[in-house]
Amino acid sequence: MRVLVIGGSGFIGSHVVAQLAAGGHEVGALVRSRPAAGAAHHIAGDRKRLGEHRAAIAAFAPDVVIDMIPSSGAQAAALVDAVRGAARRLVVITSMDVYRACSVLHRLEPGPLEPLPLTEQSPLRTAPHTYPPRQIAALQQLCGWLDDDYDKVAVERAVRELDATVLRLPMVYGPGDPLHRLQPIVRRILDGRRVIPFAASVAAWRAARGYVEDVARAIALAATTDAAAGRTYNVAEPDAPSELDWARLVAAQLAWDGDFVVLPDDRTPPHLRHPGNFAQHWVADSTRIRSELGYAEATTRAEALARTIAWERESAAPVSPQAFDYAAEDAALGRGK
Repeated sequence: MRVLVIGGSGFIGSHVVAQLAAGGHEVGALVRSRPAAGAAHHIAGDRKRLGEHRAAIAAFAPDVVIDMIPSSGAQAAALVDAVRGAARRLVVITSMDVYRACSVLHRLEPGPLEPLPLTEQSPLRTAPHTYPPRQIAALQQLCGWLDDDYDKVAVERAVRELDATVLRLPMVYGPGDPLHRLQPIVRRILDGRRVIPFAASVAAWRAARGYVEDVARAIALAATTDAAAGRTYNVAEPDAPSELDWARLVAAQLAWDGDFVVLPDDRTPPHLRHPGNFAQHWVADSTRIRSELGYAEATTRAEALARTIAWERESAAPVSPQAFDYAAEDAALGRGK
């Protein structure tokens, strides 16, 4: 098949390109800056100005277009206009944050907790924006494709007219993760911390995760399987350890023999507390993509963590230095490090 990947040089997109190329498909990539390794064709362009590249997309004549980075209803509408008549199928990447559970977690919608696990039929958010402007601005420093009106619910609504395949992704970790999801534990251990505190609400919280190469495999599978047309799939590992258990898995990879201590929220330093309603977990069911498309992870969790930790060890300064206030942690613990 001939597949065009929009955002093919990014954290997840680069692995999607590699998966498709390894499967013998002809891959093109629309990228803003650096080329996408493994892509045979490149269209230089900005995702935020997609309409300007309609002729180039049509000239490539893809069977399938995968958009890794649509962030708003306006961007999704531009995508529909750019690929209508130029591609046979469209695959669009969204997020688990479309679910109402996300609004409950962030205290944006009143009402009861959402039942778990979240399935593709679970209620979606009615609150139009998932994150406050300050958080969007911070994310834009790491993910330049985000626009001010970020809303994956609006993205999904806009692409339905093309019978698009929609993949709702979890928290994705792996080498190159711009959000450095393993950094809070890895850096503390590398800094010689012997005791690592957790707020009780955060320690118990459970959420869907996925390793980047496996998530890319799911995307490539959905793109090259015609039966996926018009379907929506959750992509997530089959289990969801709590934040504390996840930290223990990371620590085991580093052979750390220190202690995790769970503190009452009101005794936890502010930089380790979160304002959300952590009684709302974010666990997703990925049965549909497994049963319909035969998806399964190809990487063991131990190997996925080992690869991510090896990359994190070589990473630069902390993404958020203020998140490592060791003096406050020692004071809350009532002990030295």
